[in-house]
Amino acid sequence: MIIYNVTVNIENDVREEWLNWMKEIHVPDVMRTGYFVENKICKVLVDEEQGTTYSIQYTCVNMKDLEEYQREHAPRLQKEHAEKFANKFVSFRTLLEIV
Repeated sequence: MIIYNVTVNIENDVREEWLNWMKEIHVPDVMRTGYFVENKICKVLVDEEQGTTYSIQYTCVNMKDLEEYQREHAPRLQKEHAEKFANKFVSFRTLLEIV
């Protein structure tokens, strides 16, 4: 199993809007692609000078599924996020293998 982790630091003035959008729109859109079997949104517990950091974790069965998702769906979904919250966030992605 592979965890596709997206870490996002979102500015506090749009945090609630972003979190609602993630829960109601973005994460369901990602899950509807059919490549992931579960997801979690976690708040990173650290004192921040600016913004609030979240870890969004999507679990898929194998790397083949993740690579296909990244090729076929990720560019569109990432673009929607970037346009909606332009200049209000920074993010990075990591891959984890469940052992």
